[in-house]
Amino acid sequence: MGAFETSSPAVAPKLLPRLSEQYLSLRSNGQRLIETLESACAWGNTPDGGMNRLACNDDDGKVRQWFIDETKKCGCEIKIDAMGNMFAIRPGQNNNLPPIGIGSHLDTQPTGGKYDGILGVTSGIEVLQTLHANNITTYAPLAIINWTNEEGARFPPAMLASGVWGGAFTTEYGHGRTDQNGVTLKQELERIGFLGKTPCSFEANPLSAHFELHIEQGPMLDAAEFPVAVVRGVQSIRWYSIDIVGREAHTGTTPMDRRSDALLGAAKMIVEANRFVTEGDLAARGARATIAVIESGPGSINTIAGKVRLNLDIRAPTDLDVALVEELCRARFHEICEEQGLTMDIDHFWTSPALHFDPTMVQCVRESANKAGCQMELVSGAGHDSVYTSLKVPTAMMFVRCRDGVSHNPAEYSRPEDCAAGAEVLLGAYLRYDNYLRTLNEPAKA
Repeated sequence: MGAFETSSPAVAPKLLPRLSEQYLSLRSNGQRLIETLESACAWGNTPDGGMNRLACNDDDGKVRQWFIDETKKCGCEIKIDAMGNMFAIRPGQNNNLPPIGIGSHLDTQPTGGKYDGILGVTSGIEVLQTLHANNITTYAPLAIINWTNEEGARFPPAMLASGVWGGAFTTEYGHGRTDQNGVTLKQELERIGFLGKTPCSFEANPLSAHFELHIEQGPMLDAAEFPVAVVRGVQSIRWYSIDIVGREAHTGTTPMDRRSDALLGAAKMIVEANRFVTEGDLAARGARATIAVIESGPGSINTIAGKVRLNLDIRAPTDLDVALVEELCRARFHEICEEQGLTMDIDHFWTSPALHFDPTMVQCVRESANKAGCQMELVSGAGHDSVYTSLKVPTAMMFVRCRDGVSHNPAEYSRPEDCAAGAEVLLGAYLRYDNYLRTLNEPAKA
């Protein structure tokens, strides 16, 4: 499940100034949006209808050039920072203000779909194209953003480059992340020509706010038959690497009671992690624990595994519940090691605390979604670039329905009419916040 339904706002909604008739009459173009989406999927598509466009590979370099070409048609200036984040900036009436950002990502999982991240960027381009086609100059500048390596599939951790911009990581840390072949992110940015000169930080490259549209990646919207939902926040996430060491030995000559089988110990840990979040109060509160990566050595059919590395992903709506799952896992894993004659080292290498998005930004999305007849509000079960932009600027998200909640899979699919509804809600939310900034900076005219 990708999200958790919420029934009422966590804070009293802020009253927003009324939009002008000029803004109220603007409409996005759903057919154009789908054409743009298909164009963005021209590089890295797979025969099964999915996408394999890992960060900074050749196809990522090609779609980045496409992003530049498309946004320049609407009068944008392109700014690329030291982490390869791309900002297509359209001037506003008050260019002393930092741009309002609309961002997501164009990189995918190795067996990903055509909508995760990509729909967010192309919906931002649709907002840009709608403004350009109607000769609208908004109050603040607008920046359409492609954040680098959101997936973390090639260069862990996830949301890496938005994390550098948000101050969660240093540029040196980001540049030094390596893929499975030992190639660094910086090397690949240089190779494909997208190692920018602008420092990757809010201070060097500020925004006024950040909106993100994303597919839900869960079944709530599909079950409720709503095309769009307001996202109020993101649940807590922690990632761990677990190294388990036993003793290699011959499978045919070593008695079962004299083994130190690292893979057997790992298997028991997987079962226990799953049990903690499928029984009792933690299950009822929506906690999740997943071990989806196993590296076992020496990898010989007749040799007992002596070394295993696991990756553990723990999530819950609250930081306290994530900490509780971690505590339970650590205690039980140590018991398993004692029972099996193993040693273990746990590296907690990434944390994304639970967060609530900015109330005014959320209200902008809420008013726009309600106008479209969508009242559902969710808390995201997955991390997104907006997690890190929220550390620096007012941030909000909206979700678009995806069929059966399937994501990170070639079968990932959102109906064209749902994509169009999402772009329409994004446009309305963006215009509301732009109007809000106008009233803050020019109260007499408001």
